[in-house]
Amino acid sequence: MFDAPVETWYLWVGLAIASTAAVGLAVALPRAPPPDAAGAAETVDAVSASAHPTTGVHPLSADAVRIGPYRIWLRDDGRSGHAALAYGPVTPVRRDTALWDVLRGTPPEEAFSTPAEFRRVGAEARDRTPEWRSPDELTVRRVTWEGVDVTLVG
Repeated sequence: MFDAPVETWYLWVGLAIASTAAVGLAVALPRAPPPDAAGAAETVDAVSASAHPTTGVHPLSADAVRIGPYRIWLRDDGRSGHAALAYGPVTPVRRDTALWDVLRGTPPEEAFSTPAEFRRVGAEARDRTPEWRSPDELTVRRVTWEGVDVTLVG
């Protein structure tokens, strides 16, 4: 009555395979959530939606950031997160450029000779393919100069 049936070994093999699969799945799951791209996007949107020139800073806890005209991506230890920007397009800014100087507080009339040049350089920056960069914080500045209205992000 308490003897195991002959088919029991199939049960044990199946249980061992299922247990191994469950352990493998648990090990493969990420240990932490992806970086908070939504928080960075909210900062960009808050500055972009402002009715007047504004500057905002958002600290980043990610290893790398990629900024596009309508989207932002954050990456950290193989995990990545992304968020769409509600108020785009924004202008991604690279270091050591005239746009970088404007992002950091230089008035656009000191960095560019004309508003048309400012508009052209901004359009070229938006047309570039987004690249991964390693910043500690995200700086956003909305600038208006003689009809040229841009939101710089770097």
